[in-house]
Amino acid sequence: MKRSYVADVIENNLQKVLVRGWVHRVNCVGKVAFVHLRDRTGVIQVVTDDVTIRDLRLEMSVEVTGDRVVNEKAPSGVEIHADSVRVLGKVYYDMLPFEINKGRIRASLETQLDHRAISLRPARMRAIFRIQQEIEEAFRTYLKGLGFTQIHTPKIISSATEGGSEMFTVDFFGKRAFLAQSPQFYKQMMVGAGFERVFEVGHAYRAELHNTWRHLSEYVSMDVEMGFIESYEDLMDLEEGYINYLFDRLRSTCAKELEMHGVSLPDKVEIPRIPLAEAQGILLEKFGRRSPRGGLDAEGEKLFSEYMKKEHGTDFVFLIKYPASKRPMYTMPDPEDPELTQSFDLIYKGLEITTGGQRIHDYDMLKANIEKFGLNPESFSFYLDSFRYGMPPHGGFAIGLERLTMKLLDLENIREAAFFPRDIKRLEP
Repeated sequence: MKRSYVADVIENNLQKVLVRGWVHRVNCVGKVAFVHLRDRTGVIQVVTDDVTIRDLRLEMSVEVTGDRVVNEKAPSGVEIHADSVRVLGKVYYDMLPFEINKGRIRASLETQLDHRAISLRPARMRAIFRIQQEIEEAFRTYLKGLGFTQIHTPKIISSATEGGSEMFTVDFFGKRAFLAQSPQFYKQMMVGAGFERVFEVGHAYRAELHNTWRHLSEYVSMDVEMGFIESYEDLMDLEEGYINYLFDRLRSTCAKELEMHGVSLPDKVEIPRIPLAEAQGILLEKFGRRSPRGGLDAEGEKLFSEYMKKEHGTDFVFLIKYPASKRPMYTMPDPEDPELTQSFDLIYKGLEITTGGQRIHDYDMLKANIEKFGLNPESFSFYLDSFRYGMPPHGGFAIGLERLTMKLLDLENIREAAFFPRDIKRLEP
């Protein structure tokens, strides 16, 4: 008999069925046993006898054959009256590390991460990654619909992307190499290679000495680079369009998963664009909080987002016109004030999820800026040389996949939005 999934059994008028999954819960009433069986699509009640379930334990994987029966009192309105229950995968434990059939897991996040393969079994936990999958797929679909080409760039590189020191080093056949912080150089080069519009979804690595709720050492970056732009406003328009496309898609594809997390998405997102200096002034005036030079700290992002939510009814805000001294050497200066840049961050519910801006596309100007930052142009020759051959005006941005997932679902810690997170303390599992 061909396997049926739980959702198929619940939704379709089947007769004899064969289902496979895990033992989620077991209850006995006299000699009648009720086994809740869970697979990746849902949970269904199986009715059998007390003898059959004597050797069953929670989280065993089993195969059940039987009759589909409509029963309004069953949790899903349908149950299976079992002819047979066969154990497929035994369990070898005295006690589960934590209960996973009581809704929320009542264990610390560190304990859950220590037992990640178990902590992801509840439907609510897996819903996080069902939604994350759609975030990534929407990114691809949206950009491909606008003529973007997906690329894959090296993650082992010879020099720091932005001249920074927060990089992991690797031994590359006796040579010192690095794990890439971003695909920045390569996606710019692909714009100049004639693709014009490119994107990538790939891992990025940051050796930052941070141990916070919002930092990972390895994360997924969703990168965009677009040629022949008029200004960095084009890039913010592009990302705002993606956010609206994403929310429309999630409402239709992940309604059940959003409901599990109590999330309601707005019908339309219009994102204000506020100069950084103005935001800093508001924080000082309204909250008496001074901001660090060239940006907002974590508390400042949170407070300013609360202000924007109260005053403008939005969870999003673009902060624009960051100082040149606080942006990478390839960032285009603002034509009205060379001390500022045509760059932006997107803040979502109090957290930066995107950094972007227009890039310098003129060879001489870029070379001079590299030197201005105290760097040696020869260290970036493979990148810099591509600007000798008619590089068009261009720019881009990068969205942190885990950060966007975390804020969309109102999770407390970014590690909840990573399958197997890597941070300053965790290298396993």
